[in-house]
Amino acid sequence: MTLRPAEPMAGVTFYRLDLDVEIPASFAWVGDTRLGTFLMRDGAQVGVIEHLMAALSGTGIDDLCIELDGPEPPILDGDALSYMALIDTAGLCEQEGRRGAIHVRRPVEVRSGEARASLSPHKERVFAFEIDFASRVIGQQRYSFTFTEEGFREEIAPARTFGFLSDLDTLLKMGLSRGASLSNTLAIDGDRLANPQLLRFADEFVRHKILDAIGDLALAGAPIYGRFEGVRSSHALNNQLLRALFADPENFTRED
Repeated sequence: MTLRPAEPMAGVTFYRLDLDVEIPASFAWVGDTRLGTFLMRDGAQVGVIEHLMAALSGTGIDDLCIELDGPEPPILDGDALSYMALIDTAGLCEQEGRRGAIHVRRPVEVRSGEARASLSPHKERVFAFEIDFASRVIGQQRYSFTFTEEGFREEIAPARTFGFLSDLDTLLKMGLSRGASLSNTLAIDGDRLANPQLLRFADEFVRHKILDAIGDLALAGAPIYGRFEGVRSSHALNNQLLRALFADPENFTRED
């Protein structure tokens, strides 16, 4: 993967070098959400982009071309902080033009069984999440976070991804998560954590869910000012929420 500067107001795009296909980083191009957020276009896909998109949100990057020679970004350390460290090394520059923003004007909610995700008006960018897993390693966890770049680096970006060992074979057969290992992914085996030495927070699982939500909502194309609330929400619900938000112009105002 190579991150390259883009022209002002170009937005974020993914480019599959091996297939010569460019895909905008937009909720409208999301085609699969079962094991991550996947962008699809003209037979090409780029999957599990949420960690990288969260890192771009956390560093305030608006315009970027992401070149890949495969179906997903490198997992690195299973978090967003490792991407941010590389971006910090490269450095950022300001470009001409105004940074856009999206302001939620009335509540929007989507549901699936006991899971739900919503956006409601708020002057800041607030993310609240609640999870409830049968595994005693996770159980019930709640966390609320008001977005600032500094706060994101400290509270959310270090939270590693997690998964169940029972799902690993499925991912590998799909050609995904080849970089996942016990050194970068919190691996849950029933009611035990296979690698507890990796834990950075006692409630790391719900913090990572917020990280995922920030990455998924970054596909709006501009920061969303409002309160996001997720209860057992998934990548699928996060995407449905964006589609519901933009389905009615009365739901939001756009600042260009």
